[in-house]
Amino acid sequence: MKPDKPRPSPFEAERKAAQRKAINALKRARRAADKAGVELSDWEGEFIDSVSERVQTHGRAFADPDLGSPGQALSALQGRKLKEIAAKARGETPKPRFGRRKPGA
Repeated sequence: MKPDKPRPSPFEAERKAAQRKAINALKRARRAADKAGVELSDWEGEFIDSVSERVQTHGRAFADPDLGSPGQALSALQGRKLKEIAAKARGETPKPRFGRRKPGA
């Protein structure tokens, strides 16, 4: 009879899933930009490469636990920037970060 393997922690499984999700999102953004012929800036290309490398190496792309949720692979700002890059790859105009107030409001 085989000895029972210890079950992986549900927190570990959640962390691995977040890691796969982040890596796939980064790859999708790069592929979408290449497919659409959108030229990413040097900074954006370097961002995708460095974040991908950090997620694969360390399991997440930020060191300070105050920057993101414990089970997430990307910080809030990294996630926002990734969404901006993906929108640029789809040809959408970027949304203003800080909306302008309407006159008289």
